[in-house]
Amino acid sequence: MMNSKVYDHLLSVRKKKGAGYIVLIDPDRKSKNGLADKVKKINNSGVDAIFVGGSLMMDGRCSERVAQIRSLAEIPVIFFPGGISQLNSHYDAILFMSIISGRNPHYLIGEQVIAAPIVKDLGIEVIPTGYLLLDGGSDSAVQFMSGTAPIPMDKPDISIAHALAAQYLGKKLIYLEAGSGAKQAVPNELIKEVVEHVDIPLIVGGGIRKPEVAREKVEAGASFVVTGTIIEENNNEDMLKKFAEAIHVN
Repeated sequence: MMNSKVYDHLLSVRKKKGAGYIVLIDPDRKSKNGLADKVKKINNSGVDAIFVGGSLMMDGRCSERVAQIRSLAEIPVIFFPGGISQLNSHYDAILFMSIISGRNPHYLIGEQVIAAPIVKDLGIEVIPTGYLLLDGGSDSAVQFMSGTAPIPMDKPDISIAHALAAQYLGKKLIYLEAGSGAKQAVPNELIKEVVEHVDIPLIVGGGIRKPEVAREKVEAGASFVVTGTIIEENNNEDMLKKFAEAIHVN
C-alpha cells in the first residue's frame, strides 16, 4: 500500500487552516549561503511544507543541500522535480509531476519512466501531480528547459480542460504555475473557474510577492500557495509570517 503520510498532512493543513503555505527553496549553489538560516526562519514562521527543486543545477552538491534542509526542517520536505539529477533519499515525498500543459513527451512521461524505479528503490512517498505552466509575462526557466509553451492566462477553457484531464488521469494535486519571477500571478478569476470544475486540491505559485495577493488566491479557491522568489530576495522572517497569516484563513 502506498504511503500517504505527507499528502495526508497537506490535506489536514487545508482542513484545519483553510489553505496551506509552501515555500520553494532552490538547492543550487546560488542558494547555499544562509541556507540553514532560511530553514530556521521557515520553521518559525508558520510555513506548512517546503518544496525543494530548481530547473538547473550548476554544481554537484544538490544532495548535500537537500540533506541539510531535511536535517533542520520541522515540516515536510517535498521534491519539486527540476530533473532526475536532483533525486535523492533526503526528501519526505516527491511531486511525481507531469507537465501536462506542454506537448514535450520527455516531460509528460520520459523523465517519469526514468525516475520511477529509483523512487521505488528509495521508498519516497509519491504525490501524483498535474503541472500547468501559464504565461506569467516573462520567459521562465521551466518554459526554456522543458521546451514547452505556457498556456495563455486569458484562455481559461484551456486551463480547465487540462486540469480536468489531470484529475481523470488520477493526479492528486493540480499545480497552476505562472513561472519563477513571473510579472503576473495566476489571475483570481482563472483560479475560480478551474476550482469550479475539479475536485482535487489546487496549488498556485509564481509572481506572488505580497501577502494580500496570496490571500486573494486562497479566497479564489487555491488550497496551497507557493512562494519562492520572496525568500531568495528577502530572507525576512516577518515577511514569511505575514504570508502564513494571510494564507491561513481559518
